[in-house]
Amino acid sequence: MDERSARWSRATVYPDMWVDPDDDPRNSDGVSPDGEIATLQDFLSNYRATLLMKCEGLDAEQMARRSVPPSTMSLLGLVRHLAEVERDWHNWIGDGEPLPKLYGGGDDGDDGDFDGAVAEQAEVDAAYAALAREQAATDAALAEHPDLGERLGKDGFAVRELLVHRIEEYARHCGHADLLRERIDGRVGQ
Repeated sequence: MDERSARWSRATVYPDMWVDPDDDPRNSDGVSPDGEIATLQDFLSNYRATLLMKCEGLDAEQMARRSVPPSTMSLLGLVRHLAEVERDWHNWIGDGEPLPKLYGGGDDGDDGDFDGAVAEQAEVDAAYAALAREQAATDAALAEHPDLGERLGKDGFAVRELLVHRIEEYARHCGHADLLRERIDGRVGQ
């Protein structure tokens, strides 16, 4: 068996997939959601679940393991980064003063969400908690605005744009997570 075949043979029924379709928490056998908001939220939920699946079962060292130099990208960094961008989106919704950055960064070129992703279980736990908290805050703020065409915040972003932008961000980073996880233990994504 070549390297590719051996790696892919770890799966059960569908050797080229992350999980068997019957066990995939993202799949639904029912009809798709009704309406644009429900459809967008369904896509967002599935991408969020995908990110968590890619991180499942890894220890702190594996979560913090970098891709390849000079990149600082890691699965832990992605979790931290997505918590940071959820906070940014929440800031875009409001008219008040923005909440401060979670992990630093800014004009000095610091990439705190990735640079600070160190192999400590406390950091991993804190990143997951921050992600859940920031997702919930942004979700709650957007739930108050059911009109997808409504313009929010100082820059007048449409609710639809914010929802689609969030989907795009998670989708892009789930692709990164596929590659990072494959480098860690050979598991491939779907």
